[in-house]
Amino acid sequence: MRKIKEVLRLKYELKLGQRQIARSCSVGLATVNDYLARAERAGVGWPLPERWEESELEAALFGSEPAAREPDKAVPDFAAIHQQRQTQRFVTLQLLWEEYRGVNPDGYRYSRFCELYQRWRRKQDVVLRQEYKAGEKLFVDWAGLTIPIYSPTGGATEQAHLFVAVLGASSYTYAEATRDEQMLNWLTAHMRAFEFFGGLPKLIVPDNAKTGVSRAYRYDPDLNPTYQQMAMHYGMGVVPARPYKPRDKAKVESGVLVVERWIVAALRNRRFFSIEELNQAIGELLVKLNQRPFRKRPESSRASLFETLDKPALAPLPGERFDLSEWAKARVNIDYHVVFDDNYYSVPYNLVHELVEIRSLPTTVEIFHKGRRVASHLRSRSSGHMVTNTEHRPRSHREHLEWTPSRMVNWARTIGPNTARLFERIMDDKPHPEMGYRA
Repeated sequence: MRKIKEVLRLKYELKLGQRQIARSCSVGLATVNDYLARAERAGVGWPLPERWEESELEAALFGSEPAAREPDKAVPDFAAIHQQRQTQRFVTLQLLWEEYRGVNPDGYRYSRFCELYQRWRRKQDVVLRQEYKAGEKLFVDWAGLTIPIYSPTGGATEQAHLFVAVLGASSYTYAEATRDEQMLNWLTAHMRAFEFFGGLPKLIVPDNAKTGVSRAYRYDPDLNPTYQQMAMHYGMGVVPARPYKPRDKAKVESGVLVVERWIVAALRNRRFFSIEELNQAIGELLVKLNQRPFRKRPESSRASLFETLDKPALAPLPGERFDLSEWAKARVNIDYHVVFDDNYYSVPYNLVHELVEIRSLPTTVEIFHKGRRVASHLRSRSSGHMVTNTEHRPRSHREHLEWTPSRMVNWARTIGPNTARLFERIMDDKPHPEMGYRA
């Protein structure tokens, strides 16, 4: 349901085309068209009605399970066919077709097989010249080179990583150094880039790093939930580059190369003792880089193009920064607790074995099931600590826990003082008082 919501948001709020929505949501174009058609028939728009749960949205769009479509004919593996023809000179299309029909008797006839293969071959190695609209795309990536940060006391040297962001139309560039490439620095670098540009593009094009994409797959990659929440906060879409397709993000590939040549190389003989000192030096060189005239167009620079193209088209920044919360998935254990950050947090006992999503904030941990929040706890900074809400326990467990050692002794005292002393003796002889309850 999350992807359906994102399709509706990108269509009705950002007014994106179906192809852009398909890329952003990592679904097929036909799927986007089907979702939007179902929403139109059901009268569902964006934003969704208040207090709607995922089950209500699913019922409105799909109702009963749709009937299965008739399977299409098996599509030949043209890449493997082409490789065999290149590496084995005596292999013919006739032979390859006969092998294909041997595996797929109901497959394509020979003439259609050859037609599809030739159509596929003509499309190989075609390069699409990218045309970037003002304020539309921001390309982001980590640079390959690192910059050493020296310890003032002579300790170990750490390597600072370089984050690079480039706007599509003007090539206006932002760069900063971070201690690592983890989620916190990934998101913080994005937010500082937005503030550096003074506005927001419509789309972000990242690489397939784990901080941006949870599962990198050519046809159906999944965005990291925290990264997607940040994009929703700023009203943007995310269109990851395809794996092993650097041309999808050629702007930032070129931007990384420029930053390494004009910033990293220029700082190679300087010694830095803190990230703050390094970023100050990077900021000074970044101004020179963006103001440097283009070699083929000396009358313009990245800064001048930014002022005339990208800057007027950028959306305004929101009033507040994105809340740096992280998302994770977990399955509820039989003790109705989920494990997060080496601690245990309770959920209602009827969710045992269910898959839930965990949203962690600096001070709280929230747990969601099918888009609805089912638990909220103060975040524990210790390790192995169990955080339990009594209301999450079943009634039998609550009644069991109400029988504390003192209550047990007081109950025995209603029979007599000697019975109370016997109870105390039995519980004192055990490693834990509850081990004496049964006796």
